[in-house]
Amino acid sequence: MNKKQALPWDNPRFRNWIAVARAHQLMGLTLTRALQGLDLKPPHLDILANVYRYPGISQQDLANKLLVGRSNLSMLLPQLEQRGLIERRTDDDDRRVLRLTLTRKGEALTEDALTIQTEVIEKAMSASSAQDCNMVGDVMRRMLEKLTDGEDRE
Repeated sequence: MNKKQALPWDNPRFRNWIAVARAHQLMGLTLTRALQGLDLKPPHLDILANVYRYPGISQQDLANKLLVGRSNLSMLLPQLEQRGLIERRTDDDDRRVLRLTLTRKGEALTEDALTIQTEVIEKAMSASSAQDCNMVGDVMRRMLEKLTDGEDRE
């Protein structure tokens, strides 16, 4: 930077992005604390919630949804499997593909964890009106679309 350039924190977009990043980080810490009683961490919940929503999802599709590599999943999935929360099954049509489903125990734990996550989100978002909340969501979805070039990353 030279003396003629504005400092980044003088830029409203930079300041607002820092606020978003800090809120995201604090939400992660808050959720981590809230999930301790279930012996879950947010990355585990991300996996469980997606398998709950998309039963039979492939490991590759799950990695794409979570924006992580398959190697990251290969470290977390065995932990969930050993706890009896998920099952990995070979796809009937393509033996190279592993499909993920929740066990009954996994479904129950996921429902409990989603309730906790929803409570954390509701508490944080209660600082905003419904209109502001929708506006933030719209802006974040546009940002995601811009950063992913319109790829489906639901």
